[in-house]
Amino acid sequence: MKKILFSFILFTTSFLFAQTPYEYEKSTGYSGSDIPGLKYEEDSFSFLVLGDFGRVGDYYQKNVAREMGNAMIVLDAEFIVSVGDNFYPNGVASTQDYHWKSSFEEIYTNPALYADWYVALGNHDYRGNVQAQIDYSNISRRWNMPDRYYSKTFELEDGEKLLLVVMDTNPFIEGYQEDPEKYGDLHKQNTTDQMKWLTETLDTKDSSVKWKMVVGHHPLYSGGKRKTDEDTLVFEKKFADLFDQLKVDAYICGHEHDLQIIRPEGRYTTQFLSGAASEVRASGKREGTVFFAAEPGFMSFSIKGNKLLVQTVKAANDKAEILHSFEIKK
Repeated sequence: MKKILFSFILFTTSFLFAQTPYEYEKSTGYSGSDIPGLKYEEDSFSFLVLGDFGRVGDYYQKNVAREMGNAMIVLDAEFIVSVGDNFYPNGVASTQDYHWKSSFEEIYTNPALYADWYVALGNHDYRGNVQAQIDYSNISRRWNMPDRYYSKTFELEDGEKLLLVVMDTNPFIEGYQEDPEKYGDLHKQNTTDQMKWLTETLDTKDSSVKWKMVVGHHPLYSGGKRKTDEDTLVFEKKFADLFDQLKVDAYICGHEHDLQIIRPEGRYTTQFLSGAASEVRASGKREGTVFFAAEPGFMSFSIKGNKLLVQTVKAANDKAEILHSFEIKK
């Protein structure tokens, strides 16, 4: 009898541990859907990236929010990154602005989305009250924007670390500096100070930092609408060489309302552009384009050991689809 009981317990334990995060949550009452093809690896460290989202639930925002919630469950993900343009068209006026409810709190309602959000500023956010977005960190449990630029270090499963550096790219766009009426206090921001901070932060002496990722709103490269814009070309000149020199594994951005992965020949840093969380525009290729899609969606990042897996997810009206998978190996 004891042998039979032991065998039953062993079988039951093995069954429970063999479950994926989604299977476990479903067995306890979760009402969301699986995302077929979204790859989960046990002991991986995962997070999601969206951008250009705050449109009161219109365009594709609700579809993307729904599938982000499902993806958080499937991947057992840790947090969410927003690359900016959090509120259209003119940011927020205060921490009490109704935009917080209509474009954020009442849209991202899946329980799994009540994780930490690490948020960057976009150009549309500068048309409103930037300080209100910083101050909302003291109101919301999940909204994290301690300053206009900041960094966060995460412990990985193997004892090594991920360094996540969130820039404020807006002051580096020269055209914005010339329009204080439109972009508020942007012209008062000191780019020299930020560049010094960025360089010192990325040039870490912590040998346990295995992965370096920078988050910013504006792209280094684009095959989309802003492919040949002066702003894009100048931004590349300012930062592409620096990121390579400091061994930045991923530059994560938005601004273009599409999904792109670009790594030009000879470059160390791969750019991941995820700006299709609500409105979507036509996209295209340029030199170094690995993938592009003019589809609503987001990206997932999963780290395990020497591998980074980035999966691009399309959010359709009633389901999700994996558009592309990309790996970086150390």
